[in-house]
Amino acid sequence: MKILVLGSGAREHAIILALRAEQTEHEIFVSPGNAGIAADATTVSVDMLDGGAVTAFANEHAIDLVVVGPEAPLVAGVADALRERGIPVFGPGKAAAQLEGSKAFAKRIMDSAGVPTGRAVRAATVAEVEAAFDDLGAPHVVKADGLAAGKGVIVTSDRAEALAHAEQYLPAGPVLVEEFLSGPEVSLFFLSDGDTVRALSPAQDFKRALDGDAGPNTGGMGAYSPLPWLAEQFGSEHDFVAQVTRDVALPVVRQLDAEGTPFIGLLYAGLILTPAGVRVIEFNARFGDPETQVVLPRLRTPLSELLFAAASGTLEDQPEPEFSNEVAITVVLASEGYPEAPQTGRPIEHLADAAAVEGVRIVHAATAGPDAPGGDLIATGGRVLNVVATASDFATARERAYDAIARISLEGAHYRSDIAARGGG
Repeated sequence: MKILVLGSGAREHAIILALRAEQTEHEIFVSPGNAGIAADATTVSVDMLDGGAVTAFANEHAIDLVVVGPEAPLVAGVADALRERGIPVFGPGKAAAQLEGSKAFAKRIMDSAGVPTGRAVRAATVAEVEAAFDDLGAPHVVKADGLAAGKGVIVTSDRAEALAHAEQYLPAGPVLVEEFLSGPEVSLFFLSDGDTVRALSPAQDFKRALDGDAGPNTGGMGAYSPLPWLAEQFGSEHDFVAQVTRDVALPVVRQLDAEGTPFIGLLYAGLILTPAGVRVIEFNARFGDPETQVVLPRLRTPLSELLFAAASGTLEDQPEPEFSNEVAITVVLASEGYPEAPQTGRPIEHLADAAAVEGVRIVHAATAGPDAPGGDLIATGGRVLNVVATASDFATARERAYDAIARISLEGAHYRSDIAARGGG
């Protein structure tokens, strides 16, 4: 199969590695990619936000499937341009992508579909924000309504800090002030063809920058899968997935279909397990990062078959995806100053030493090639690399991941040391 992947981060690299792991040989193109992705796919120069340019490339190169990685091209309507020309694309159209592009839209869809979620108030002024604080109480949860690269949310008991966060985003439009929900969080991905859904394996990510869930929110500093502790509350991981499929994924997909905006692609459900039951925190319209890096290495069903079935409306013909019993853990190596002001342009050394650790793969998030042959790779963003380790148990997977990441040299870099520390229970 000829596949075009749009994106430049660790999520896209993880998708490409999963496609490469299949027994079937694929010809994979990626735009724009990064230095690590370039070793596993053919990088091309196509503006991923330009639906016409992406469509022209797909036609010229007889692409069988386009996989849209990040949210920005989806919200820009790139998938619509491809579908209009009959090109199979894994990713929702512009209207359905508002499930991620607008928190207010997502809340309306959840309300209409009867999906369990927390209370929310849409506030357009500072006075309305303060009134919502009074109504909902502390801790305060404030979300930017639009895309914010995973950093538009604040959860704090400090009213002044929450108000400052709201004031930062109010010039761009209303914000959402939400009820604080307490409990462990779970990420669950659903493949959708607009009618049928197929669930992947749950994962848990770590949003805060520092150990012990301290520090500012980030795009994600690590993740692990599976989640054996789900059995304590739900009997089994399978029962949990079945419940969320019934109560969350199917109602949302059917509501969007009924409104004439079918959701075709990856529905990411960010969930919280409260004492009152499962509640949805947010939806995303694409694979999550860094959860994808731990879910896909465990996938035994060919990823290309699942993505193509979703893109072509034949997901009902696909059995439930199968996963290995292995544990997968990823730890993110971040640049100095991330997330507030990451330092870029610094060399990355000893990647080969890290990759030599048993059960480890290095997934690139923000890297560029050396200026001269034989030189070092350069860090180009905040989250630079994902060290992904697999093993038969949590202790071994964590040992491998932290052995590998300690071998990598990047001046000023930091990472959390407690990823999946309590994963086994």
